[in-house]
Amino acid sequence: MADKALALVVTALVLAGAIALIALALRRRRKRRKLRRSADPSHDYHVRTDWSASGQALNYSSFVFMDVDGDGRFGEADRPMGGIVVRVFDDRGTFITSTRSNSSGFANFLMSTRKRWASLRAAGHYRFAVSVPRGWRVSTGNESQTLRLVELPGSPAGLVGEDLPGLVGLVPGRSLSGRVPASAQATLKVMGKGELLQTLPLAAGSFHFHLPDEADTLEISGADIGRRLALSPYPTDLGELRPGAIDDEAVLSRIGFDDVTSLDFKKVPSGHAGLEWRNINAIARNYVKESEGYLNGSIRGDHAAYTSSGHPAEFGGATPFGFHSVMLTAAWLRSEGELALIESWLGDELVASDEVMLSALAPVHYAPMLKAVTRVRVSTRHYWQLVLDDLVLAR
Repeated sequence: MADKALALVVTALVLAGAIALIALALRRRRKRRKLRRSADPSHDYHVRTDWSASGQALNYSSFVFMDVDGDGRFGEADRPMGGIVVRVFDDRGTFITSTRSNSSGFANFLMSTRKRWASLRAAGHYRFAVSVPRGWRVSTGNESQTLRLVELPGSPAGLVGEDLPGLVGLVPGRSLSGRVPASAQATLKVMGKGELLQTLPLAAGSFHFHLPDEADTLEISGADIGRRLALSPYPTDLGELRPGAIDDEAVLSRIGFDDVTSLDFKKVPSGHAGLEWRNINAIARNYVKESEGYLNGSIRGDHAAYTSSGHPAEFGGATPFGFHSVMLTAAWLRSEGELALIESWLGDELVASDEVMLSALAPVHYAPMLKAVTRVRVSTRHYWQLVLDDLVLAR
């Protein structure tokens, strides 16, 4: 028995060696043939006549975008979304694979009749289903799309779609959060195009409301804590409603980070926008691969800022300024739900301290509307990077 087993092992080794030698010989033969062809100028611009073979692979992609204005079209105000899951099913409903949209908004599925690792390898009908984040809505009405692939010899992948998946627009759910100081009361009015949409009483303590799609302005009235705010397309957190908010007539300046550098990455220097900066870097929104929050948190232009290595960071100046608002985003989906702490000082006095829950899918519009501060410190509880953009000050 031992001799037979040994003979089988030896035979298997010999066969494996023979197969390896044959494969090596074939590779060398192809290499020599390619070398001969490359030496022949007549093949430099050869017109293809044989269209029977297809040996390559090609991405068949679903594009997902943040529909900022909610109109169901990919317009100039909208942005590609990263980190959105798209699943593919065959015509029997069997799950094939899934992937996330990349930093350009594309969820790519490899298509090929020859490559074994391709997800789409045969003609047929395939359903592409976008996983819609909780609280979001689809503005384009096509989160699930069925498309047909057909064989086409000579095409790069051997397969072509009768069409590409339609662009999928996602609109973030909007909410309003904040805290009314102890022993205080207030009234919230939600407006849309000048019309009153809602009137809600605000008692002492925390509050959280979902906002109507058409809401564009809020007004809060109450002893010393009144304020008015133009709403953004994103969730809003007012923090604690502290006395003496920035006046409606105040001149606001908007600070971005595109003018820090034309490169992909740079430390924000002291003097940018007339402020001192510590542990804050400017970064191109698609510079870091698979970093969903850098893309989704870039509000204007191609650059945002972030806390360097996730460590606490600060901006400020010797002269007091009004801290109106800023957009805050978690840099990574792996830190979804991370808590940011925003602390504001006037000289040595801590005048505000708020915690804000972050998402990597969309920013939170943090709007404390503090009339006078000299330093703002931002940090996260677990030291994940925090993305900042669209900083608005009154000076």
